[in-house]
Amino acid sequence: MISPTVSGKRIKFMATCLCDGFYGDVAKASYEVLEHLGCEIEFPGGQTCCGQPAHNAGDWDNARKVVGHTIRVFEGEDPVVTPSGSCAAMLRHGAMLCLEEQPEAPEARALADRTWELAEYIVHGLGVTSWPGRFAKKVALHRSCHTRGTKVYDSAITLLSSIDGLELTEVGELDQCCGFGGTFCVSFPEISKNMGQLKIDHLIAGKPDCIATLDMACAMHFGGMMDRQKIEVPRMHVAQILLAALQEERKTA
Repeated sequence: MISPTVSGKRIKFMATCLCDGFYGDVAKASYEVLEHLGCEIEFPGGQTCCGQPAHNAGDWDNARKVVGHTIRVFEGEDPVVTPSGSCAAMLRHGAMLCLEEQPEAPEARALADRTWELAEYIVHGLGVTSWPGRFAKKVALHRSCHTRGTKVYDSAITLLSSIDGLELTEVGELDQCCGFGGTFCVSFPEISKNMGQLKIDHLIAGKPDCIATLDMACAMHFGGMMDRQKIEVPRMHVAQILLAALQEERKTA
């Protein structure tokens, strides 16, 4: 998978369709974290979806339309930052696959070069390796499939482990999928359910105070299962933890 090469504090923010539809608080937390870091943020109003659902379902004709729209909306030279490992992976890998023989292929490559997941951008784009404030909780960090082969998960570990009071718990079978897989959970619900249950068992084994994630699609899947089982362990995006730590610091300033 391609790694981004374009950095700088003037950025374009991709909120993702899941944040738009379900997790607006994650987009807000991400925005506030980026503002804290001194970023000049542009929020393109025409953004919709990265194209991943159609791409993963094999509907590449429609995926190309969505990806083409995304390329146009995020045109320019500034880094594109998103609080989603899977959306970042789509723009850095999937978009080039579905457009590799299309006229837009060079534009897809250019977008891949400057697309970052949030934690990865903070650590490797801005060079920030420690985070201020305090978050006195035990945290289990879920590693999503789409962050494999990237610096995303390790970046989150770097930031979270630097926060005063935060204790990271060990998570078993870290590389295993949560079972969501977009349309996979619809096409193969029983397999998806069993995979989700295995993931939940590993995430809560260390008795964390909260479960952290870098991708709200995963959290929506296993979080829904946890809610139905009345497993009352909160789920938080890493951006929300970073913001909570900042807010604690501001209280004592």
